[in-house]
Amino acid sequence: MSQKQEIEEILKILKELFPNSKTILNYTTPFELLTTVILSARNTDKKVNEVTEKLFEKYKEIKNYKNINLSELEKDLSQLGLFRQKAKFIKETARIIDEKYKGQIPRTMNELTKLPGVGRKTANIILGNLYGITEGIAVDTHATRLSRLFGLTNNKNPEKIEQDLMKILPREEWFDFTNRMIAYGRTYCPAHCKHSNCPLRNYIKR
Repeated sequence: MSQKQEIEEILKILKELFPNSKTILNYTTPFELLTTVILSARNTDKKVNEVTEKLFEKYKEIKNYKNINLSELEKDLSQLGLFRQKAKFIKETARIIDEKYKGQIPRTMNELTKLPGVGRKTANIILGNLYGITEGIAVDTHATRLSRLFGLTNNKNPEKIEQDLMKILPREEWFDFTNRMIAYGRTYCPAHCKHSNCPLRNYIKR
């Protein structure tokens, strides 16, 4: 079977397993999505959702984050890794969004990646979820591990993995690919998995 055929089979099985692909981060506004994705780096989605449930109840508007005392925001985020750094990112990003973009989340990769705490992965998630724009593939730890496991890349650097995946995956699959990989990793194939019950075990290359 060619790599192209294997990729088609992998995508088909992922769609069957997870037909409704969506982020598991909880949010109700565009800025809340941006906040959750910034917080998710070095933290589990489950923990982020626990913290943001209280955070989003406390702060309703972008201006609330812009004007908050930094030490108070640090306290609100203290259960998360790198919380001091992330508090600075969120406060400064809120200021930029409010003052430069009039409260609207930018809709280009270039503008998004200039915001504090926002890299290509975060920008891809924002563009796809808010605007239906697919400029690339969000490569998180699950996408990294499973893409290597299935021989879709030999790289370890997320940006290089993204480039490899963009060359072999149909563009219309880019947005859903990460969400389905995350769901697959969480449901069937976590780190250190023995692969005895993995639906995609026949496609494992390493």
